[in-house]
Amino acid sequence: MSKKVVVYTSNTCPHCTSAKNFLKEKGVEFQEKNVSTDVEARSELMEMGFMGVPIILVDGETVEGFNKGKLEKLLEV
Repeated sequence: MSKKVVVYTSNTCPHCTSAKNFLKEKGVEFQEKNVSTDVEARSELMEMGFMGVPIILVDGETVEGFNKGKLEKLLEV
């Protein structure tokens, strides 16, 4: 069963790069929303109450920062 994964990132965030690499290594498809270049994505992030990235949504469950253990549990990988 594939889960819907959305990753909010920015161009200068090393933790975002680590999170994206982790998801790719695990074969997890995800939608990236770059708040550096996408004003709508930045607004979405702020509406959720976050100012920093990465924010990763897994089927609506929020992971703040690159939390490998929580991601593995949510993604069952």
